[in-house]
Amino acid sequence: MKKFLLPIFLIIISSTAFRYLNSTVTRSAITFKTKNLGIGVSGTIGGLQANVHFNPADLATSTIEASVDAATINTDNSSRDEHLHGEDFFDVSHYPKITLKSVSIRRRGGNNYTGQFNLTIKNRTRLVEIPFTASQAGTTTTFKGSFKLNRLDYGVGSSSLVLSDEVTVNIDAEVKD
Repeated sequence: MKKFLLPIFLIIISSTAFRYLNSTVTRSAITFKTKNLGIGVSGTIGGLQANVHFNPADLATSTIEASVDAATINTDNSSRDEHLHGEDFFDVSHYPKITLKSVSIRRRGGNNYTGQFNLTIKNRTRLVEIPFTASQAGTTTTFKGSFKLNRLDYGVGSSSLVLSDEVTVNIDAEVKD
């Protein structure tokens, strides 16, 4: 059940929805969902920090770098959370941050984008594709995205007949320049 925490770090990847260099994250909600014994298990992750330079008119020079604090993984079950923080899963004492760094961003149409990001969890980096929207209102940009990942690609937990390998991560963040 604790293995489903991997989606939390995926949420970090969601932080790719930020806007300008040296921007301030004013609000963020990173959630994850997986299945344990066929039952949906969800949680959150916090501590989002981001350095965003997002310009829809110049995507070639746009960049997004973000991190989350792995120790903030929360499933509303303290026993499970403690296990997730341990070395079998996120090993937060050795790997306190989950990071995401853009490789490329392309427009899909309107305010819809797809980003290629290097996601690093437990010192394992994999390229992930994250579709997201970016909506601007004044000096605030709201980013929303969702993606799936395989927790085993990052050494989060081990193979299990009861815990799903797939984790869905949802990101909703506001950035102010």
